[in-house]
Amino acid sequence: MVPYLFEQLLNGIQLGFILFLVASGLTLILGIANVLNLAHGAFYMVGAYLAASVAGATGSFWMGLAAAALGTGGFGLLVERLVVRHLYTRDHLDQVLATFALLLIANEAVRMVWGSQPLNLAIPRPLAQPLELGPIGYSAYRLTLMGIGLLLSLAFFWVISRSRVGMWLRAAASNWTMARSMGIRVSRLYTGTFGASAALAGVAGALVGPITAVHLGMSSDILILCFVTVVIGGVGSIKGAFWGAMLVGLVDTAGRAFLPSLFQAVFPPAVAANLGPTLVAMAVYLLMALVLIFRPEGLFPSR
Repeated sequence: MVPYLFEQLLNGIQLGFILFLVASGLTLILGIANVLNLAHGAFYMVGAYLAASVAGATGSFWMGLAAAALGTGGFGLLVERLVVRHLYTRDHLDQVLATFALLLIANEAVRMVWGSQPLNLAIPRPLAQPLELGPIGYSAYRLTLMGIGLLLSLAFFWVISRSRVGMWLRAAASNWTMARSMGIRVSRLYTGTFGASAALAGVAGALVGPITAVHLGMSSDILILCFVTVVIGGVGSIKGAFWGAMLVGLVDTAGRAFLPSLFQAVFPPAVAANLGPTLVAMAVYLLMALVLIFRPEGLFPSR
């Protein structure tokens, strides 16, 4: 039982890092530019498809990962210039409608280019074998994924809290009119932030591709979990996005791993067969409801 618990703990942390890479950009755009971007899941999906295509053509997963970062970063810059730039002064309803339309267009464009069937993205050969971690053998690729996620998270925190660009971002988030009057090029800052956030989402999609396969529905799946993460952590808070992602990752993993067997042990088989899967799907949303009841601004609200 203990080895299984340890394995699920690692799985939850791994999911948390993936969620943070996507949710950090989502909360950054919402907190700084005040844009509710439903198209963010499209960057995650496009990154996975680009990685699968380039890795299949070159035989190198790392080339695919680089292509996902560069391709989705460029795609994000294009989307910001053509569409999102015109939404900064609009209300959230207009933003939701416009970015949801972008998500639908991206889904259909991916279907036209790559088809409806899932694509295979192979794990790099050196990382295909499990590593012995005490009593369990755990995927070397998943451990590498966690290492990459940790490095990117630390770099992201450093940029936000220690660099000049982070200072500009915090100033623009506080008062973009005053920031612009002080000489900060707010429009370029917004464009760069949008492109960097898209690149992070694309990297996350490429990293998770070998685990879940690359498929059309992955944009919606990750987007819903990331909005839950942002709400739990606190809108506009990078610290909140990190701890919210870890909490959602652990709760979601634990629910899928333990709730079905728990209900089978407590309830009759017919009841457990219906109740277990339902509550597993609801676990993170119940967590979000509890957080909103006791901490309406989130666990770590932006100050």
